[in-house]
Amino acid sequence: MLPRLTQLSDAVNRGRLAERAMEAAGVSVDRPAMSVLISLHMAGGPLRVGEIAARMQVVGPHVTRQVNELARRGLVHRVTDPDDQRARLVEATAEEAAATDRYIRTVLGWFGDALAGWSPHDREVFGRLLGRFVDDLTAHLDSLDDNRPA
Repeated sequence: MLPRLTQLSDAVNRGRLAERAMEAAGVSVDRPAMSVLISLHMAGGPLRVGEIAARMQVVGPHVTRQVNELARRGLVHRVTDPDDQRARLVEATAEEAAATDRYIRTVLGWFGDALAGWSPHDREVFGRLLGRFVDDLTAHLDSLDDNRPA
């Protein structure tokens, strides 16, 4: 399995999937910033920096730097958390949300094109097993972190 995962990683990275999709969608940010925007998009609404970091599985300061740069460029803005008036949430601007949607649709289109010759059954099984693998691997890696000495 490792050689195939390595091959997949190489195809995505060497094929410059993210960069090509950003170019096709008219998005002009780097990959870490795109990850922040995707996290916001997938959440369907504004998030705290800590929530974005958790979704990206990175540390908060990394996200704070990205958010600050995105805000400086006018691509996101901070809004008051309705549940805690002292806290701020990060929200993509309408224009940037539309650009992120174009990016995601571009990537999904390419994935769909790669699976075009697959039967509906094979696509369903692949999606189910891939989801299971990602969930189980994530849970296993989380348990390793939980068992690490403090």
